[in-house]
Amino acid sequence: MTRGDDLGRVVVPKEIRRTLRIREGDPLEIFTGKDGEVIFKKYSPVSELSAFSAEYAAALGAVTGFACVITDRDNVIAFAGTGRREALDKPLSPRCEEIIESRKPYLAGEDQPPFPLLKDEGPLRVSASWPILAGGDIIGMIGLLDTSEKRVSEAEEKLLYTGALFLGKLVEG
Repeated sequence: MTRGDDLGRVVVPKEIRRTLRIREGDPLEIFTGKDGEVIFKKYSPVSELSAFSAEYAAALGAVTGFACVITDRDNVIAFAGTGRREALDKPLSPRCEEIIESRKPYLAGEDQPPFPLLKDEGPLRVSASWPILAGGDIIGMIGLLDTSEKRVSEAEEKLLYTGALFLGKLVEG
């Protein structure tokens, strides 16, 4: 049980925050149920753009020839290419979350291998990614998946950067 203070604030217990992966500063949506219950839901600004993100991922995939992924901080929001069904709405791997939280672009090379996209560590690996920032906050990433046929070029890196900037601006409104 938790109690509210005189300003209406409540503490979400640590175990619930850990289970739902709620970090300090994460936005939450608050709803009420029919029987008076209060429902907290993690808010994902990127998921608000899911239809647009899916089209953007498809366009980027068509231009680059790579499968393209757009995520929030926890899950795959949009995916274009082979593996879509296996990836969409799935949780990210710890390594993927670490890359996102670093707030830095990532490019696989000889000293940095492609990292696993999904928590289950399946075959989908990210070769290049760019963080999506909105209002200075990290909200997700856009990435190109590994293919044995080719490496990510400088032009494709710039497309990731452009996509990340554009999606961030859309979220900011």
